[in-house]
Amino acid sequence: MISLKPDHLKRYRDLARIFTRYGLLDMVKSAGQQDELEHDPKDESVKPGNGHAADLATDLEKMGPAYIKLGQLMSTRPDLFPAAYIESLTRLQDKVKPFPYSEVEAIVHAELGVRISKAFSFFDPKPLAAASLGQVHHAALRDGRPVAVKVQRPGIRLEIWKEFEILGEIADLFDRHTSMGRKFKFAVMLEEFRKTLANELDYRLEASNLHRMRENLKDFDRILVPAPVDDFTTSRVLTMEYVSGIKITKLSPLCRTEYHGKELAGQLFHAYLRQLCVDGFLHADPHPGNIFITEDNRLALLDLGMVVRLTPGLQRHILQFLLALSEGRGEDVAEYAVEIGTRSDTFKKAAFQRATIEVVKQYQGKRIEDLQVGRVMLDVTRVASDNGLDLPPEATMVGQTLLKLDQVGRILDPGFDPSQAVRGHAAELASRSLWKNLPQGSVLNAAMEVREFLGKLPSRVNRIMELVANNELKVRGDVLDEALLMEGVQKVANRITAGLVIAALIVGAALVMRIESRITVFGYPALGVLLFIAAAVAGILLVTRILVNDVKSQIAPRTAPSKD
Repeated sequence: MISLKPDHLKRYRDLARIFTRYGLLDMVKSAGQQDELEHDPKDESVKPGNGHAADLATDLEKMGPAYIKLGQLMSTRPDLFPAAYIESLTRLQDKVKPFPYSEVEAIVHAELGVRISKAFSFFDPKPLAAASLGQVHHAALRDGRPVAVKVQRPGIRLEIWKEFEILGEIADLFDRHTSMGRKFKFAVMLEEFRKTLANELDYRLEASNLHRMRENLKDFDRILVPAPVDDFTTSRVLTMEYVSGIKITKLSPLCRTEYHGKELAGQLFHAYLRQLCVDGFLHADPHPGNIFITEDNRLALLDLGMVVRLTPGLQRHILQFLLALSEGRGEDVAEYAVEIGTRSDTFKKAAFQRATIEVVKQYQGKRIEDLQVGRVMLDVTRVASDNGLDLPPEATMVGQTLLKLDQVGRILDPGFDPSQAVRGHAAELASRSLWKNLPQGSVLNAAMEVREFLGKLPSRVNRIMELVANNELKVRGDVLDEALLMEGVQKVANRITAGLVIAALIVGAALVMRIESRITVFGYPALGVLLFIAAAVAGILLVTRILVNDVKSQIAPRTAPSKD
């Protein structure tokens, strides 16, 4: 049941206005609550179905900080909203009126235990930026180090939890009384959103994310992650290294040339692929407002409150998914999606495969400046949902992250090709992922066993040689026909060895194919083509010999062992 509290009723009317404008009033009526959720008929701006995708973000901004964050989280669910709405929500502006400096002083004092004047030698009362959850001020520590101090908005936690209480009542109502609710489980979805927001509201977690991201990206000389100052950080106050620079959205075409935008875009995309496929720890909100170009020509990643953590298995499948997508292999894209997804009773595999292949074909036909890896990944997620396949939330977040990254790449370098970046780094990422995910205990155990084997090998070889010299070496075995057994073992060993050699030729050829060469055959490096031909010939010979020998062994009569 929904509450009849006055503040709840007001919010119900606000939500009814949204439902009406965007064509969801039928769902409210099917839940049997049209009276409680009825909009004001005198409001001429509210007419059933007259809302446009671009207006949804504006309507949510008017409803307050909680709904701004909710809209941003909703943008990660392309299975619920058409592409136009997802794009509108992705551009949702997280800007609100700053709160007074007197409240900043009170919060910093309460959190750090000292007055601002004692903790900082300088603290600018005017915020650098104000968002729905907090605002950032420029300051300096007592030792002179410039820092940025993020202070959480007063009362925001209580405000958000109240809004989620109201939304929870409506979600539970829809889940129990509507077909859409039973399909999408709005209450479960809302709980996931609540957990994500709870993490964003704890600035200690963001400080931990900054530490980890700095370590993971230390090899990228053009990427900067500001260092947090742990002694001046609490759950509501985050102090970190101050980054001086400009937002990439303010770059002019001339500035792109001056800052080497092509190089920056390439390294940024490489860094995110490393996060995704090797580290399993991804900055999930790289929209243009969170990325600065510093005075020393580096890209600074800001606001690490929202991150995605991926299991090794999901990392591997997503790398395979992206590589297949970049090469236009729609069948493989569908297959990898099935492997990481959860199939419902209504899953239509053939329809999903056809739709996925069509999506990838459309993607392949676009110009380089129009390619969007993230958009296609989200389209595949939507197609999967339509056909009864639920992809994990992490996969959707990855698609949303890549969509934002595509936008950043276009700003830095209008001709940036994300597909080429995926193909160019695939081998290196796969190699790093393999070694990183190899269990350390297994490696150490194998090393110890090898060491023990090598230590005992000389004495054991000496004993064998002495037995051979004295004609005392004996081999014991209980077999029916020793000669036949040894012949069979030799055949198996030969076939395995030949198979390994052929596999090595194929792998070597695939790697060589990615290396540019002046000598080509049909547009491919000549060495790679030769290796593929050698592997094909060897494979045909091996299969032919296996078939001939097996047929002969079946035709030839078996000789019974002699009893003499």
